[in-house]
Amino acid sequence: DESSRCDIPGCTFRDECKLSYQYLEKITNNFSTERELGAGGFGVVYKGLLPNGELIAVKKINPLTPGSGKQFENEVHHLLSLNHPNIVRCVGYCYETQHLRLKYEGKYIFIEASERLLCLEYMPKGSLDYHLADESHGLDWHKRYNIISGICYGLHYLHEEWQVNTPIVHLDLKPANILLGDDMLPKIADFGLSRLFSAQQTRVHTENSDGTRGYMAPEYINHGTITTKSDIFSLGVIIIQIITGYRKYPSPFDTELSYHDFIELVLEKWKKRLGAAALETDYQQIRSCLEMALSCMETDPMKGRQQRKFSRSLVDGDAPISMLVVLKDH
Repeated sequence: DESSRCDIPGCTFRDECKLSYQYLEKITNNFSTERELGAGGFGVVYKGLLPNGELIAVKKINPLTPGSGKQFENEVHHLLSLNHPNIVRCVGYCYETQHLRLKYEGKYIFIEASERLLCLEYMPKGSLDYHLADESHGLDWHKRYNIISGICYGLHYLHEEWQVNTPIVHLDLKPANILLGDDMLPKIADFGLSRLFSAQQTRVHTENSDGTRGYMAPEYINHGTITTKSDIFSLGVIIIQIITGYRKYPSPFDTELSYHDFIELVLEKWKKRLGAAALETDYQQIRSCLEMALSCMETDPMKGRQQRKFSRSLVDGDAPISMLVVLKDH
């Protein structure tokens, strides 16, 4: 009985979470449009209702998407091995071959179609990109700060904590792949492009620089070089977007603004928004986050963008941010 095998609270997220296509049809109401949560080139995500009343997200992969099979296997293998509050949780998967009878050129033929589906914990607030709005209508500063903190924790886990000397590089970190729970807790999702490094390996070279332009590190785009720095660059872009509230906010790298002028411009906008109710620590946090984001995005070869390894030392309460950074030579 698959409904009892996939009891989320006690599930171990391994072989017992291999679910049948028929079962997933049932909990998504036959993949009805009313259950759709989102869609993209990868396929469609549906809301699934389990017998115990809990909701899950069922990601139905489009078999026509180039490389979808490899990306699906990659994502399943990685997600089933990860366990962190800032990484989306995998609750099951389906990989079946369906035999279909179709009419083709006036005749009926039988074909084989691979169905690949990934079941994830349901994140009611959707993805971060839906919450990026201008300063006057978006999230308050403390929520933004907590989102930044959570993303840093999740990335630190992938790079440093999951297994010593064997980091996972995400390679597609962007607001659309940051999911939010009821309490706006961020979770990194979509590991289809991720790379697992072998022991002591520090970089990989590839001829296919897949990812999302605007978030990809220059050395990855130009030379196919993959390191943990690839994700750090993406993180910097995301932090700028979270603080400014815009997906395409002009940074010093896009304009003639100096670092100092850019930071002061953003701070001035926040001062107008927060008004007299703001604490000095709020401005210190905003400034520190901006400085860290800009250092993550550094591309000047004369300065040498360095690898940032984030500690777990995010300071709570009203204290200013203290993201301790260990610098390594480029």
